[in-house]
Amino acid sequence: MGKYITLQTNVFSIFGSQEWIDEAIKTIPANYTGVDFSEEFIRVSIIPSSPGINPNSVSGMLIADLFTKAGDGPTRSFTLADKLDVYLENKYITVSPGIAIQFFSSVFRLDKVDSDNPSLFRSTYSIPFNYTEVF
Repeated sequence: MGKYITLQTNVFSIFGSQEWIDEAIKTIPANYTGVDFSEEFIRVSIIPSSPGINPNSVSGMLIADLFTKAGDGPTRSFTLADKLDVYLENKYITVSPGIAIQFFSSVFRLDKVDSDNPSLFRSTYSIPFNYTEVF
């Protein structure tokens, strides 16, 4: 497999873990249309931005768009961002021997009511990462 599909597979394994599933937070990848977008959800994008330490490594940004009920205030958005921090912020995740993802400090921003669905409020959580494959 190539580094980008391997990166995607390993990042999304975090959101497929039993621990994350137990959080009961609907989480989908960017450009996925197979869910009901009328209720709270998180949309995850992986943005590779620069080469890593070798040809099989890459650095970038994980961006999570948080969609919560509009009109309820910011508390739920902050709660979701805190949940993401539990799983990602300053974590070094060994995926398998020679493969690891290192996340750094997150940034969170309250945005605005979603233009596609005004019943939802959109916030953005972003966190830089290094993905390393060493064999």
